[in-house]
Amino acid sequence: MQKFMNIAAVAAAASLLAACGGQSSVPGTSSAPAAMHSGTGAGQSSTGSLFTRMTDTGTTVHYFPTRSDFLRAGSASRALSLHPGNPNNLQYGGGPIQPNPNVYVVFWGKLWNGKGDPKHVKPYLLSFLSGLNGSQWTTVLTQYYGPSGTYINNDTALAGQYVDTAHQPPLHPTDGQIQAEAAVAAAHFGDYSVNASYVVVMPHGHNPTAFGNQYCAYHNVQIQHGSPIAWTNLPYMPDAGANCGAGSVNSPGTLDGVSIVEGHEQAETETDPQPTSGWYGPLGEIGDACAWQNLQNTSFSTGTFPTQPLWSNSAGGCVQ
Repeated sequence: MQKFMNIAAVAAAASLLAACGGQSSVPGTSSAPAAMHSGTGAGQSSTGSLFTRMTDTGTTVHYFPTRSDFLRAGSASRALSLHPGNPNNLQYGGGPIQPNPNVYVVFWGKLWNGKGDPKHVKPYLLSFLSGLNGSQWTTVLTQYYGPSGTYINNDTALAGQYVDTAHQPPLHPTDGQIQAEAAVAAAHFGDYSVNASYVVVMPHGHNPTAFGNQYCAYHNVQIQHGSPIAWTNLPYMPDAGANCGAGSVNSPGTLDGVSIVEGHEQAETETDPQPTSGWYGPLGEIGDACAWQNLQNTSFSTGTFPTQPLWSNSAGGCVQ
């Protein structure tokens, strides 16, 4: 059985959430829809600064909230304005980082070979991830270290990608079903090292229930056969429209949210692959403190993509 490591409740607008409902063709996963939770403890906290909930797998996760929810809460923005600088710096929890990150992308289901990608997310996402290696945007990550003083290198690699036609996503995948697909991808590529992360991408129209209403994406970790599998739930971002970044930088900017959201999650995976044992602070992970702020087009070797800033301890604030 797959087991999740519990994630502590967070102290900022953050990057994770789980989904509900649907039936799975992935073996060994539950088809029963999970109850949606709200209110303190399971949803947003009473302070307005926590975006957390309990998933159908019994794991507490924090999530990257939708733009409208984040702006409505305004918690991280207020925290940044009231407490600039070092008080908000990330703290190292003694856990792993990804010194030489390898990103593997699984496009879930045979629809990706047909009508599952009407907005051309696949080539855009792969081009963005290919451009991270040596980019100026990811330079900020190199200040963060792990066990024995090992630092993150600016060499994020798109190590593999494939369309999984053997397993089909339900219309509304649950957290358990998404983690099962991440395990399928890990078995396909065979990389269970600390540097490996698996991005599970849903096709158009097959998104978790809360996507676009409460959250845009999240990353997590599971343990299988004694090995950790760090993974990201990346729904079909254009389906959420402006709530998950469409048109936030460019016009029409249909795919703006793809790079903004995946960039956020990838940076957090590299600095905190087993939340929250890596780099974490009063405002959450490296992307949380700067979520939905100062979005802009950023140049990479593979093109120009919208991104958000990331938290820099050395600068004591958000930097692009």
